[in-house]
Amino acid sequence: MSEPSILDSRASWMRLGLALLVSLIGNAGMWAIILMLPDVQAEFGASRAAASLPYTAMMIGFALGNFLIGRAVDRFGLALALAGAAVMMGIGFGAAALAPNIALLAVAQFVIGFGSAASFGPLIADVSRWFLKRRGLAVAIAASGNYLSGAMWPMILAGTLASDGWRTANLILGITCIVVMLPLTQLLRRKLPEAAIATAEAVAAARAQATGLSPRRLTMLLAAAGIGCCVAMAMPQVHIVAYCVDLGYGPAVGGEMLSLMLLGGVASRLVSGLMADKLGGVVTLLIGSTLQMLALFLYLPTSGLTSLYLVSMVFGLSQGGIVPSYAVIVREYFPAREAGARVGFVIMSTIIGMALGGWLSGVIYDVTGSYQMAFLNGIAFNGLNVAVMVYILMRSRPRRPAHALAA
Repeated sequence: MSEPSILDSRASWMRLGLALLVSLIGNAGMWAIILMLPDVQAEFGASRAAASLPYTAMMIGFALGNFLIGRAVDRFGLALALAGAAVMMGIGFGAAALAPNIALLAVAQFVIGFGSAASFGPLIADVSRWFLKRRGLAVAIAASGNYLSGAMWPMILAGTLASDGWRTANLILGITCIVVMLPLTQLLRRKLPEAAIATAEAVAAARAQATGLSPRRLTMLLAAAGIGCCVAMAMPQVHIVAYCVDLGYGPAVGGEMLSLMLLGGVASRLVSGLMADKLGGVVTLLIGSTLQMLALFLYLPTSGLTSLYLVSMVFGLSQGGIVPSYAVIVREYFPAREAGARVGFVIMSTIIGMALGGWLSGVIYDVTGSYQMAFLNGIAFNGLNVAVMVYILMRSRPRRPAHALAA
């Protein structure tokens, strides 16, 4: 099958299934350190902000990896990039298990984050190339691997963390990357035919021209929006376990809330994917960002156990479709040949927002002794995201000819 008809074909859906399986393992690095944060803080006798540094380092690596590995995928293909990432993650998890202090743990987490990135933005970009009519749903399913991984690994590692500690948990993750993930990457070696790429690029070129925005300016606007929404998103996702410990509910309850949040995010991503195929990526992202801001407001008066479970579920259902929508927008406005680099750059910006938001929340907690101001900080950054997306939406609307306005 070498014609444009390969888009949205059986081969496309089979590739999507393999990509989802790989992402369940490859995205573990993004969530493991969150589960380990209370134990790391206790072992090293660190402040909450210092204990958050390994997470921040991991997210910086994750951000750079999304951009740099995305460019490598455009040039060398997905399979080679994923294979290298699997080896890198295996080494990183092994180093994390042996780290004697927070500084070296942060270095190991940077390596893990860089490798993990291959299973997010670059993988999503590759999947987006194989779809046109159902691109939104396909991207949402691929991106759901990130949240499914975050929901799955806390349950898998709970017993190990309780009995053998966070170092053993890192060893288990490292072995899994080498033994399971590495062989799976070789099943993704097939490349998309040139005719199919040309078909998708013609559609994107027409849509981009209608906005009147240069590619560079549109990319920068999406990057700014990504930072805004993800500083907000990081507050509950990064600190929910520590927040529950502070309230006296314990880390296990916090892990359950994180899993509930992420499972809600999976549902949100699938619904958002269907919406994106009908409404477009910009409208879908704007809806998700507005709902996320409302959910953050709900955390402010909430401290009861049942209400926290409910708000965490609401938050997950609100924000899950936001990040995948950026990939849909990029593919709606930019050529398929640039998908890895463009998607990777915008996703890098969202991850920088997550890293910044996770660190800022820790600093605000240390200064105020409470997470209330951290939630308000997230709400303010969320407002930036909404403003940018409204601007892009207004520029994307069809313009009436000058003679029609004069009449």
